[in-house]
Amino acid sequence: MRNIIIIFMALPVLLGCGHMHKRSSDYYYRQPLQYNDGIRVANLNKSGIDSTQIIRLTKLILNDSLRNVHSLLILKDGQLIYENYFAGKDQNHGKRLGYIHHTVNQLHDVRSISKSIVSACIGIALKNKMIGSIDEPIYKYFPEIKDSPAGTITVRQLLTMTSGLEWDEIGSYGSFFNSETQMHLRFNPIRYILKKPLAAKPGTQWNYSGGNTQLLAEIIYKTSGMRIDEFAEKFLFKPLGIKRYQWVNLTLKKIPAAASGLRTTSRDLLKFGLLYMNNGKWNDKQILDSSWTNESFISHIKRTNLEKYKIKDGGYGYQFWQYTDAINGHTIEITEAKGNGGQSIFFCKSLNLVVVTTGGNYNQVNDNPYVILSEYILTSIQQLKER
Repeated sequence: MRNIIIIFMALPVLLGCGHMHKRSSDYYYRQPLQYNDGIRVANLNKSGIDSTQIIRLTKLILNDSLRNVHSLLILKDGQLIYENYFAGKDQNHGKRLGYIHHTVNQLHDVRSISKSIVSACIGIALKNKMIGSIDEPIYKYFPEIKDSPAGTITVRQLLTMTSGLEWDEIGSYGSFFNSETQMHLRFNPIRYILKKPLAAKPGTQWNYSGGNTQLLAEIIYKTSGMRIDEFAEKFLFKPLGIKRYQWVNLTLKKIPAAASGLRTTSRDLLKFGLLYMNNGKWNDKQILDSSWTNESFISHIKRTNLEKYKIKDGGYGYQFWQYTDAINGHTIEITEAKGNGGQSIFFCKSLNLVVVTTGGNYNQVNDNPYVILSEYILTSIQQLKER
């Protein structure tokens, strides 16, 4: 009898380990709420998008056929037509938070979308003449490497991930030997990056590197006297009305983790998306030059094949990923700000479409965001159903 009681008392603990959170997959579309945040809302049923397909997508997320998606926002023709938040396991830059009921006000890791934010800050620094040209060699900012091969690397090559510096990041997240992990654990992360040998001639090969982004943030600091979080707050976040955010520091230094440390809300990611869709303008204020937003979305280099990580082939812009997709004979150009775990801002300029997703599938091979965009949203757009 005593053994039965012990087993009975332990049952909730055992079940808890299984964490089988059940939720209803019943869903009925509701138009997003209008807030005083500069984002206009409209009804999905009047947008030229098949609502039955979007409702089906929502139910797939709710029943975890598309696992651990935390938010999905769809903006069409400058108006937010769909907004939903979902419960799921989450983290704060590696620290487990448990099962979170996400909401419109919830701060969320955006991971490597931080890189695209840093890119925008370089564009602002260029606009304000803090940086003379992105074709300047970086020894101008790091004179200690003037006579080394790394001194010839340009700001542009940092932006396009073609610095040539040896770096091992994609595919080894969670490993102690991952280059980004090593950078986080260094007392002098900038020295660690700059002492990396050249594995390729600068400008010739693409290799994904958070170290490149950290150098871009250091250039911001050297030219403005502000760390990347302070610079972004003054020149980007405040103009966009972004009031709540966190920027996690590198592990051993009080320096923001430029490549992956930002936490913000999904609506604020959408504001960043709108800024680029509107050619650098927000509420009639030109925050970024239109030439910068256009150049950022151009494919400057072909990426290496990352098919085993479920990343579609394509090119790379200024800290933005580039793809093409084919829907019913239509070729669609897609730009993405991408973050580990399911964080994405997708831009389809030809369709005047922005899609934001967040998720909790960190350090896992997972293509939920691209599946959501390509197989459900793009196929639901009426103009793509017609040849």
